[in-house]
Amino acid sequence: MRNLSKFILPLLCAAMLLVPALPVPEFWITQLNYIGLYALVALGLVVLTGVAGLTSFGQAAFVGVGAYTTAWLTTAMQVSPWLALLVGVALAVLVALVLGVLTLRMSGHYLPLATICWGLALNYTMANMEFLGKYDGILGVPALSIGDMSLASGRSMYVLIWVTALGAAIAVMHLLDSRPGRAIRALKNGTTMAEAMGISTFRYKMVAFVLAAVLAALSGWLFAHFQRTVNPSPFSLAKGIEFLFMAVVGGVGHVWGAFTGAAVVKLLEDQLQVILPALIGSSGNFETIVFGLVLIGVLKYVPDGLWTFVKRLLPAQQRERDWVGAAPLPSRSKPVAGEVLLDVNKVRKQFGGLVAVNDISFTIRAGDIMGLIGPNGAGKSTTFNLVSGVLGLTSGQVNFRGRNVAGWSSRQIAQAGMSRTFQHVKMIPEMTVLENVALGGYLRTSSGTLKAMLRLDREEERRLFAEAEAQLQRIGMADKLHELAGNLALGPQRLMEIARALCTDPSLLLLDEPAAGLRLKEKQALADVLRQLKSEGLSILLVEHDMDFVMGLVDHITVMEFGTKLISGTPAQVQASPEVRAAYLGTEH
Repeated sequence: MRNLSKFILPLLCAAMLLVPALPVPEFWITQLNYIGLYALVALGLVVLTGVAGLTSFGQAAFVGVGAYTTAWLTTAMQVSPWLALLVGVALAVLVALVLGVLTLRMSGHYLPLATICWGLALNYTMANMEFLGKYDGILGVPALSIGDMSLASGRSMYVLIWVTALGAAIAVMHLLDSRPGRAIRALKNGTTMAEAMGISTFRYKMVAFVLAAVLAALSGWLFAHFQRTVNPSPFSLAKGIEFLFMAVVGGVGHVWGAFTGAAVVKLLEDQLQVILPALIGSSGNFETIVFGLVLIGVLKYVPDGLWTFVKRLLPAQQRERDWVGAAPLPSRSKPVAGEVLLDVNKVRKQFGGLVAVNDISFTIRAGDIMGLIGPNGAGKSTTFNLVSGVLGLTSGQVNFRGRNVAGWSSRQIAQAGMSRTFQHVKMIPEMTVLENVALGGYLRTSSGTLKAMLRLDREEERRLFAEAEAQLQRIGMADKLHELAGNLALGPQRLMEIARALCTDPSLLLLDEPAAGLRLKEKQALADVLRQLKSEGLSILLVEHDMDFVMGLVDHITVMEFGTKLISGTPAQVQASPEVRAAYLGTEH
């Protein structure tokens, strides 16, 4: 993406499309056609597995959906192949939606197992249908044609296959560098942060799943008209594993890794099928053994795939700062100073027989900073998660700007105007600081997947990046715009989280132990930022256990101990309290 020069990419694409005009052997053309077809499927896995973190072994089945749909419609029903393409893609979308609803809420090893199950089911369905020719498949699939030009030859199909594959790659690159793309990229490192920014993680899991299915079905449509015949073998579970193998070998997190992996696997497979039987002296699928060893080696020594070696040779390209002067994003109405902003009334949380939070109450007024403090294990973070919607209440009420938000999801809480940071920093290390902060503006923008892939979202993106830069300037991190977030020290990471939360345009900012793990100077810098935000009228709920950090910063304090409220008052009242000294020091003296 940013590491590809704007000049190198068009030149490489043009060079690939000129290949059939050169005096190269037909065998090379055929090989490149298969590489283009396989790369389309692997490209879907880059989005689904590499970016979204959802492992699938069943993509070959979606290739079969596209191939069998066009084969049956064009032979049995005499339908135009171009109409069959629309039907095949629509059917793939429908199947993906049904399977996604059934399986995408699974996590851990259950999701990959589910993809194996539906991959097998779809493949055996194709292989046992009479009208699909059972295991013999469908013969006589017609060649494609554009007007009077026939695409019956490998050379003529080459251009269509590679225009489709390269066009899909560019569209996916556009997608990943967009509002929905950043949402998809947020899925892999956990859903809690994404939901807190107002992102529906299930929706974007479904987007990634459907997109991967569409790319696979498109490959299947091309495959059927290139081969002129279809049968169940190329759409088996083994082929699905091979597609995943291509993505991993090439670089499952990189768009161009799909092409690298497809080329390496296809060419290596063909060579091994000739070399290994000659060396061993007998026939068999010995290349599978070699592929297994290669995959182990790649996972151990090159976990990011072979594309990373190519990427290092390409010139780095920084994002063009084209958002200067962009119109501001829409903002919400601000509360009046002194207005009761948050009223927490007797909230309670039980985990089985354990009462983690026992009838806690406190109030925050607009323009104030309130500290929720207590020793480790006091229940501060649990209370914080109850207020922010991460956990559900057992009983009690949370009223925000006059509305009872108890039972709302963290996504609904974010929409209402509360934004939060996390005790342990949650970010996307591979994205820049600017892109991480831009995630906070998700709810203030609206561009969807198709608009992003067609690059019709640029004006909104400029407005969003202008807002993200403004928030980074607000907290003193404007010089870190293009730094990878994973390269930052802990202090700047916490400030970046605050900037991301500010990008949501909150009425109330919730900070969960922002000073944890920071050195003294970093704490002082953080305190200066929070004082500045208070001076600008922002209301803050601060959860901390560091008394020294809190005392000179907040207007009011609620102290918790063992899940109960110990005392509420001003910093001076809390410091003078013998109960507080006992809670922190274990003695009243």
